[in-house]
Amino acid sequence: MPVYVWKGKNSLGNKIKGELEAVNEAAVQAQLKRLRIQNPTIKEKPKDMFANVAFLQPKVTGKDIVIFTRQMSTMIDAGLPLVQSLQILSKQQDNPSFKRALAEILSDVETGMTLADGMRKHPKIFDSLFANMIEAGEVGGILDTILNRLAAFKEKSMALTRRIKGAMTYPVICLGIAILILSIIMIFVIPVFQEMFASMGGALPMPTQIVVNMSEFAQANFLYMIGGAWFAGFLFKKYYNTEHGRIKIDALLLQAPVFGPLIRKVAVAKFTRTLSTMLESGVPILDALQVVAKTAGNKIIEQAIFHVANSIAEGRPIAEPLEESGVFPAMVVQMINVGESVGALDAMLSKIADFYDEEVDQAVDNLTAMIEPFMMVFLGGTIGGLVIAMYLPIFKMADNI
Repeated sequence: MPVYVWKGKNSLGNKIKGELEAVNEAAVQAQLKRLRIQNPTIKEKPKDMFANVAFLQPKVTGKDIVIFTRQMSTMIDAGLPLVQSLQILSKQQDNPSFKRALAEILSDVETGMTLADGMRKHPKIFDSLFANMIEAGEVGGILDTILNRLAAFKEKSMALTRRIKGAMTYPVICLGIAILILSIIMIFVIPVFQEMFASMGGALPMPTQIVVNMSEFAQANFLYMIGGAWFAGFLFKKYYNTEHGRIKIDALLLQAPVFGPLIRKVAVAKFTRTLSTMLESGVPILDALQVVAKTAGNKIIEQAIFHVANSIAEGRPIAEPLEESGVFPAMVVQMINVGESVGALDAMLSKIADFYDEEVDQAVDNLTAMIEPFMMVFLGGTIGGLVIAMYLPIFKMADNI
């Protein structure tokens, strides 16, 4: 609906202004009359010319969704109708992208659509996991409880992602600084030494000659090197987006000596936490596994979960296909087997998720502790080696003197 800007005077004669969302100007006039606004002037608010340009709009963050979910849960629990809750949250939302999405969901709900179906029309904001859990909450009449669980789940997922990104920030920054320093040395510093060595005459030591040749190559092909790096990244991304590429690369990542165990632990924590939350909320296990597989983040693990879902559909227990996949640790399989046997699968999955969250924390700390000295040795060795190579002719000249 369009937004109208109005100005007028209240019953005390004071000038006031505001904004109203309405079907047309007549509706705004009627509403202002009920508010006893005198001599109002009404204008339609200019539309944002970039509103339909997706990449110029602010993204809806995980924090936005968590806050919305918490507030929605509180309002529903307090007895506010769903439509009124959506109206309030839509009006107070600062993010314009999220505001538009909530307004559209509100309009859909008012026309008789369920909240879950309204959210499914915005998959970039509310993923299939979110929509399926909302649907389970609507069917079971426990929407406030489901919203609370969703908020807790999102917060834990964000915390896990934050820990992984935090662990990778330091080495990425160090590597970036190293590349920048090496580029400056190769392109601007070494040519100065090269001119000085040329004026001295004589043959250069082998390490110095290698560094000079590298510098000449970098100066002559700098733009080609940047273009080649970009093209290689582009080809890698295109290959990874194919089915075959994702399977090959994700399999290699799981087998990587340092990062493989960490990736596996993150996947197990994510799988058990998501499946536990969905089962606890009343989502059927087959539907839950379909959603969990799509959010696995690794093609090998995704295929394993789909295999589990197909096996369960054939009447088999969940532990057997999990063990056959070879992806999940034996301890996880055994604990899931026990949980399924005693009828407390969701609770057991939650305990496994808590355990693997701690395992991920420990793995991240170990990875950071290992990377820090490695990066220091790499930086010191590379830059120190260049400096020594450039000073070798000077040392040689001093020995001759």
